[in-house]
Amino acid sequence: MGTKQEPIPPEALPPGWGLAKLDDDQFVYRHGNPAIELIAASTHPDHSHPALGLCRCWELRYKIFLTDSAIARSIAHVSTRQAALDGLLECMHSIHEAADAAIDPIAVEATLDRVSFSELVPNEASSP
Repeated sequence: MGTKQEPIPPEALPPGWGLAKLDDDQFVYRHGNPAIELIAASTHPDHSHPALGLCRCWELRYKIFLTDSAIARSIAHVSTRQAALDGLLECMHSIHEAADAAIDPIAVEATLDRVSFSELVPNEASSP
């Protein structure tokens, strides 16, 4: 009987974050205050160049829970599962660092807009 290993080790997570859902095509990390989820979901690469040969990519999203509703937005698209994990971890650290200020949906969105995903995308094609 196998067990699924957490994609990001618990000791690497900033305080207050934990794994909420794990399956082959999606993983979700949750924080209680602010009430937010960071989601990485496998998706079809509709807008990628056909020469890349991608059969799937990963969409990073967040969902903020308000008193009587929720706000969900896309953060970025990346090409690999590892890039999705690295991106989620960077988002968690950014939110954690901004937690000293009052966190509301606008502040969370501004914080996540400052996360750079350029390091998760190769600058050059690899040499054969």
